[in-house]
Amino acid sequence: MAKLLYRLGFWSAKNRIKVLLGSITLLVAAAIVALSMGIHFGEETSIPGLASQKTLEVMEKEFPNPQGDLGKTQLVLKAPGNETLSSEAAQQLIAEKLKEVAADQEVASVVSPYDNHSLNADSSIGYATITYKVPGDEVTEASKDSVTEIAEGLRDAGWQAELIGDGYVKMATSSPAEALGVLVALVILAVALGSILTGALPILTAALGLGFGIMLIIIGTSMLDIPSFALSLAGMLGLAVGIDYALFIIARYRQQLAEGYERREAIAIANGTAGSAVVFAGITVIIALLGFSFVGVPFLSAMGMAGALCVFTAILMTIFVVPAILELMGGKIKAPVKRSKGSESKQKPAGRGNMWGRFVTGQPLVAVVLGVALLATIALPFFHMETGLGNDGHKSPDKTERRAYDLLSEAYGEGYHGPLVILAETDGGEAAAANLNKVIEEVKTYPNVVMVNPPVTGPSGKVSLITVMPATGPNDSETLDLVHLIRDKASEIEQQDHVKIGVTGSTAVNIDITQKLNQALPKFCLIIVGLAFVLLMLVFRSILVPIKAVLGFILSLGATLGFVTYVVQDGHFQKLFGFYAEAPVFNFLPIIVVGVLFGLAMDYEVFLVSRMREEFKKSGDAKKSVLAGMHHSGGVVTAAGLIMVAVFTGFILAEEPMVKVMGLALAFGVLFDAFVVRMLIVPGLMTLLGKSAWYFPKWLDRLLPNLDVEGEEVMKEVEQKQLKFVKEANIRFLAEPLE
Repeated sequence: MAKLLYRLGFWSAKNRIKVLLGSITLLVAAAIVALSMGIHFGEETSIPGLASQKTLEVMEKEFPNPQGDLGKTQLVLKAPGNETLSSEAAQQLIAEKLKEVAADQEVASVVSPYDNHSLNADSSIGYATITYKVPGDEVTEASKDSVTEIAEGLRDAGWQAELIGDGYVKMATSSPAEALGVLVALVILAVALGSILTGALPILTAALGLGFGIMLIIIGTSMLDIPSFALSLAGMLGLAVGIDYALFIIARYRQQLAEGYERREAIAIANGTAGSAVVFAGITVIIALLGFSFVGVPFLSAMGMAGALCVFTAILMTIFVVPAILELMGGKIKAPVKRSKGSESKQKPAGRGNMWGRFVTGQPLVAVVLGVALLATIALPFFHMETGLGNDGHKSPDKTERRAYDLLSEAYGEGYHGPLVILAETDGGEAAAANLNKVIEEVKTYPNVVMVNPPVTGPSGKVSLITVMPATGPNDSETLDLVHLIRDKASEIEQQDHVKIGVTGSTAVNIDITQKLNQALPKFCLIIVGLAFVLLMLVFRSILVPIKAVLGFILSLGATLGFVTYVVQDGHFQKLFGFYAEAPVFNFLPIIVVGVLFGLAMDYEVFLVSRMREEFKKSGDAKKSVLAGMHHSGGVVTAAGLIMVAVFTGFILAEEPMVKVMGLALAFGVLFDAFVVRMLIVPGLMTLLGKSAWYFPKWLDRLLPNLDVEGEEVMKEVEQKQLKFVKEANIRFLAEPLE
């Protein structure tokens, strides 16, 4: 692979104009196709095979809802002062305002608080239901603005009027704040690469790759069910790895220039050596993302595929476009230090100017103990982590949907947001009604039950719906216990009362999804850890290095989930990170963090340790190889880690809680892995292990393929070319006649 990338680097540099025009043409063509096909994101988050999902399917057959896919908005109202919604003046005002709402051509129906019987006990709060003629995500901004103006008019009259529902609230998958992360990344790149011009190149190539990947995802929405929030993960990863991968190749290119290589030769060597590490690291990330499919959750599989696609386009742009741009820039990109080839070891040994490397190799035990103790302490909250789904109650109080959520909680209790639906099936006989009433009376006695609505019987006369209102919210453990209690009692009820029951509804479905994801997490982790061990064994030809890498990944993973739990669930530092309420950790976040952080951790491991192995094969000195790895790759890994943190921090500033939590987890995951594990624990352990770190059984070495990530074969080819050039030059010199 290294030789192929070496030749590709030469070809791209030679055909730089064709490569650049070709890449831009591809992006434009993909954009044209994507926009012509349209954007068709799906928001389906169900999981086939769940108990609640099966019950839901039976319910939908018996109770088909022709308006089920149409957008709905609730206009939640609270009367001013000591007034009520039941007064004649209030009824007249609300009727006038709802008449204005109904005048919108997109509105199918409007049900007042009086017709839907939503007034609370003291008639101070109620809500009107607005149903649109189209699904929620297709409601136009004009219609949303219209109902917003009506709500503003009510506020001017002294009422509290808030809006909530899928016809009004749409998930924000991107935010202008993300640009701040890119600006910080540019500053880091400018410092790392010596100039703003050079620092802008990785952002340019990353933007090309991300743009191409996003266009392919949009095209894919016409053929596959891809959730809109998949764009957030794809955007985070595509941008971050695109910048990092370009940085690795440009940094290696500058090192080769410093060693005296001609510009095009330096480009080819950088593409063959650092490019090999980029391809391997990128493939590792892609495999980890595609591993989401093992969980058995369709929307997670779609997220993984979207992220993998953007990482793939980032790799392509890095190995094709970066060499072309480097050649195009010519002498504007300079070596970090001007010196002749081969003088590096004489002028500046790896140990000099490498203060951090000397500290870690000088006090390896202290470094390892300090790093492990720090991450283990941060990981402690992980052991009481609870997972669930977010809701509008976790948003900023500045948002109307958050205020509407709070009003509904005030009026009807937290359980209003998490009703349970019991599907009861009887034989339809004479005793069916009496048996159904027995079931209802028994459910009323269960703990945490506030209200049980009368049953609604379907057309067949055999299937009925019973709505149960718990006292607690959809993410509370008491609600979960109630769902389990009803299911545990189901067999007993069927035997005694001849009524078959099942629990469904959005709350029960979300509880089942959470349990499914929690059960899948250990298996997914095992697959990822096993994959990491095998891949690193192939790369580094070692047993202990992969074990060390895997243990480091587990440490950084535990610290990441512990820190997220500490902030999001336990409520610490919430103002600092822009969270507004204590909430469970998003149920799919741990699996996403495992997959993404694994890929990024292996990036840093490969770029850092491959340089150590390269030096060890030359010198056989274990400590010297650690210093060389820190000297040559430590700065690049540090810059890459800071860039990742900067990009992911931009997503913390987003408004959507789901996006914020992903940004928080990935930013601190990279922080812990890049700076504590890879830059502190790894070199310390490598120093302590000495030469034993590179032990590899000979029979296993012969059995396994050699991936040559360090580009050893490339350097041999370069040396042969140089020897051939010198030999031909000597022959020409000897053949020339003496004057």
